[in-house]
Parts: sequence; structure tokens; C-alpha cells
Amino acid sequence: MNFLKKTLVLAVLMVFAFGSVAFALNQEVYPVKGKHKGGDVTPKEAYRMLRKDPKNTFLVDVRTRYEYQDIGHPIGAYNIPWKFYTTKVGKKGYKKVLNKNFCKDLKARFNPETDTLLLMCRSAARTIPASTAAVDCGFKPDKVFNVLGGFEGDKVKDKNSPFYGQRMIGGWRLEGLPWTYKMDKNLMYQPDLQN
Repeated sequence: MNFLKKTLVLAVLMVFAFGSVAFALNQEVYPVKGKHKGGDVTPKEAYRMLRKDPKNTFLVDVRTRYEYQDIGHPIGAYNIPWKFYTTKVGKKGYKKVLNKNFCKDLKARFNPETDTLLLMCRSAARTIPASTAAVDCGFKPDKVFNVLGGFEGDKVKDKNSPFYGQRMIGGWRLEGLPWTYKMDKNLMYQPDLQN
């Protein structure tokens, strides 16, 4: 009888948890957050593109080095930050500055003539200007893609949801796609390895 009671409680909790997540998903999962010169793909579409042409399709994580390492990253993703953290403090914590070598860093790793770049950040906001920058520095517009939802996805906007303010809407990690905390020197931001 005790086992039956525990099973029933677990079932009720699971229904509540999944029901809450479904309720939280009552917002657009992959909104396009701005115009840029490339295309847009969902995380699952990006994963299929990587598997279809692994020799010429690359996932580029444009988040900061801290985010890439401590929050995790997709397996096989190259880290080329769009911005760097500074030691100056602003309203939301440490300020960030643009990576002035972003174009140079992309060209050092990838071929603008043949390679397809899938750009990813936390929630697909930084990749808007990063995608345009990649096209402006010579990568073909039909071969540069913003991965919608990014790695972590968007925050739940419904104030009545128990998940309000949490990143529970879409994204690579929440889609269950392969990711890791493991750091691979071949994928890390290369200028850091030259010091």
C-alpha cells in the first residue's frame, strides 16, 4: 500500500510539473528578435544541418568565455565571443565591450567561401548583430544563421507561472540537444591559448 501511495504522489507531482511547463510555454517559443543579414534556424534545425554537412557547417558560440565554460555549451561549438566582460561595473553587473577582432577571429577559423556558420548566444539577441557582422566580413548571407532561442532559451513572461523569470522557453539545452561543460582546447577562444 505504501508503494501505491508513493506512486500516486509521484504521478500527481509529474502532472503538476509538466502542466506548469506547458502553461509556461504559452508564449512564442522562437521569436525572431531583430533583423540581420543572415537566416534564422531553430536549435533542432541547426543540429540537423551540423549532422548533414559536418565538414563545412560549424556552430559558433558567441557568448563570453565565462558563459561558454561555466554554463555549458553545445558539443563541438567553437567559442568566438561577440563581447567580453570588463572589470567595470554597470547597472546589471560587469559591463561588456565588443570584440574588435570578431571578424578576424571568424576568418582565422572558418572559410568565408565554403563554410556555413550557425551562430549561438544565450537567447538569440547577441547573434543578431553578430550575424550581420559575419556577413559584412565576407561570409555569404545564405550561409550565416542565427540559432533562435540560443543555448539557454527565453525567460517565462507569464507572471502567474511558477517559472516566471526563469529561462524555460526553447533553446539548445532545453531541446535536449547534446551539450557539455568539458573544455576542448581546439574549440576554445584561440587567442587565449597564445598567451
